[in-house]
Amino acid sequence: MRVISYNLRKHRAATELIGLVTEHDPDILCLQECDTEALPDAIGGLSLVHTTSGNRLGLAMYLRSNTFQVEKVRTIGLKKSLHDRVLKPAHERVLGARLRDIDTGRGLIVASFHAAPLTALNSLRRNQIRAGLDALQALGPGMPVLMVGDYNYPVFKESLGQSVRDHGYTLTLSDDRTYTRYRVFKGHYDFATSVGFDISKITTLPQATSDHRPILITAEVE
Repeated sequence: MRVISYNLRKHRAATELIGLVTEHDPDILCLQECDTEALPDAIGGLSLVHTTSGNRLGLAMYLRSNTFQVEKVRTIGLKKSLHDRVLKPAHERVLGARLRDIDTGRGLIVASFHAAPLTALNSLRRNQIRAGLDALQALGPGMPVLMVGDYNYPVFKESLGQSVRDHGYTLTLSDDRTYTRYRVFKGHYDFATSVGFDISKITTLPQATSDHRPILITAEVE
């Protein structure tokens, strides 16, 4: 299974999506910071599964409908940061879908995630990650879970990795930095947390319009 995750930087990188899908042929596309009302029903052979609706700039997911059957979709609101309470940029920070592989019959859960911005504490983001994973597991108890997206967690990943492992999941970084626009805040912002998946690699794709670089996750259900 090939999954692309991309933060569109307030929808500015939306024009790149057809080329991105055509070149890398993903099975699933997870988006953050997209104008949900402006998204098409299909992108390069992938069909729109669902979008968040609580905020204009939100999350979206596309998939290959001849590969996966959508059984259930859920949008999840998480604990808010001060930034969220004052400016109200986002309420729903997880978009998850329980899928069924049409060929194998296996069930799995995939989600697009966008953590609180850098103005929040790392402890809040850790809380959001754990709460998001718990809510996704409730979609299908015991099913493999893959949550990809913008974690806004550039430093102290050792403590984050330990926190995720203590929760029963695995944190997997990409092969290169995903955010490089500013000298101070560069680093790995976009990655994956999972359980029940063997992630063979996460490739950081070239940067274009967005301040984030897309990542391509290659994973297999264990």
